[in-house]
Amino acid sequence: MTISSPDSESNVPPDPFPGWFEKLWERHTQELTFQEIRKAVQALSRAYVERRGKHVTSALGSTGKRAGFAVFYGPLHFLLLGNICRELETCRHTYDQIVDLGCGTGVSGAAWALEAGNRPEILGIDQTSWAVQEAVWTYRTLGVRGKARCTDLTRVRLPGLGTGIVAAFTANELSDGDRERLKTVLLEAASRGAAVLIIEPISRRLTPWWKDWAQTFLEAGGRADDWRFEAVLPQQLKLMDKAAGLNHRELTGRSLWLPGKP
Repeated sequence: MTISSPDSESNVPPDPFPGWFEKLWERHTQELTFQEIRKAVQALSRAYVERRGKHVTSALGSTGKRAGFAVFYGPLHFLLLGNICRELETCRHTYDQIVDLGCGTGVSGAAWALEAGNRPEILGIDQTSWAVQEAVWTYRTLGVRGKARCTDLTRVRLPGLGTGIVAAFTANELSDGDRERLKTVLLEAASRGAAVLIIEPISRRLTPWWKDWAQTFLEAGGRADDWRFEAVLPQQLKLMDKAAGLNHRELTGRSLWLPGKP
């Protein structure tokens, strides 16, 4: 996502990402050093590979890990979601609401809402109170309308027509039974007109269930894609990436998309 200036002819608003990231960095480095957050990012990187059957925020038992998750993975996910939404042309439809399942710090729903022409309100749903509080801060700082609540995302009643539903890096963190329940809930919402967007890591080893889900979405009239985008990152994020021994020259992910009814 690049910085743009308001244009009197095109009336394109400025990119909110740089300002949001600066405030995010300040928010989480007030009490923690760069090295403390770097260690947390490394621990979270290992957890991403090893976790199964747990929501990632269940591993955020310390201030350092919460800061690492928010300030490092949050911006990466925000940029990835924005790129995917543009490629899928999600802005071609308007939505009354974006529901973000397993919202974490709220970046996925916010990225979609910012790409939508009518800036719909976001409802973030997560199982931890810290994530809910962080998501509300994200919405407010990015200038989008949104609220969040703490509840079981596999048992929530989802709206249909006029709703966009995103589950980013969420399904893979559920148990097999909860993941199947989530798929059923999502397909039911899609049958009632909702648009559904699923995002997960590109690694097939980390998502052994993906082939089954992809087939189901394709049969329902959707599409499945693998994505690679050039990573244009703020300087602090580049430094953290290098210090943690990571290498995000590309933003990668895979998606399932059901566009819903216009």
